[in-house]
Amino acid sequence: MIEYITTLFINASIFALFSLGLNLQWGFAGLVNFGHVAFMTIGAYTTVLLSLNGVPWFFAFLIAAAIAGLLGILIGSTALKLREDYLGIVTIGVSEMVRLFVNNEEWLTKGTRGVQDFPLPLVNIVSRQNYSFVLAALLLTVVAIIYWRLEWLVRSPWGRVLKAIREDEEVVKALGKNVFWYKLQAFAIGGAIGGLAGSFYAWQLTTVYPDNFVPLITFQAWTIVTIGGAGNNLGVILGAALFQFYNAIPRFLPEQIRADGGRFEAIQLILIGLTLILLMLWRPQGLLGNKKELTLNR
Repeated sequence: MIEYITTLFINASIFALFSLGLNLQWGFAGLVNFGHVAFMTIGAYTTVLLSLNGVPWFFAFLIAAAIAGLLGILIGSTALKLREDYLGIVTIGVSEMVRLFVNNEEWLTKGTRGVQDFPLPLVNIVSRQNYSFVLAALLLTVVAIIYWRLEWLVRSPWGRVLKAIREDEEVVKALGKNVFWYKLQAFAIGGAIGGLAGSFYAWQLTTVYPDNFVPLITFQAWTIVTIGGAGNNLGVILGAALFQFYNAIPRFLPEQIRADGGRFEAIQLILIGLTLILLMLWRPQGLLGNKKELTLNR
């Protein structure tokens, strides 16, 4: 039971980290990114491929974040000049391009066969049966650091400019700020955080396949941000915990229901859907969101 709870904690923390990157892009900067999973894909594959080639896990982890951030710069340098809806279309297209690349370039990524047997961080500290506790502790440390630094960023003058851009970028331009540069920074930092989540996702799965990075992953992050409250980092963490709670509920259902995987998924979707409907009716800003900063109807 303890191992199962630890696994739930790891999954919730990975998606909390992943969603924190999206929240910086959308919740604070107002950038519509429907392809956030591309950064997770880059982070996961970069980490495991570097590790297989002898790069220590810590350096592979940092390099993965840097390359994911670089992808954010490459996407943002052109796509951020587009209107919101077109930006969303471009980002989801890029995410599918990345997934198709890792699916087809077998010389590098082993394609549909996936990548297995790559080194895991700190695996020699404990036995393999208890490794999940080590991974959970490492993940908790990283999430805490990222949360701390993000809170510092968004409360700084840089973060206040970002919020102003989200509300009305024309006013910010009139004040002499380089709006494009601020957007690009937010997009790149959010992408780097998504890359970090990809590293942990690979370590948790212990195998990496292209089908692990379908567009649904991005929309799960959007659901988490919506539930927790866009523009609130603590709300995103709470949303990730609640989202994972829904995934755990079927374990406690009667055996005849648990034996039916399709019914499992239906129950999860119904619960998530009901939560979103109730939030949209009674608290559209999310659990911890600020209604005055709501940007959905901007």
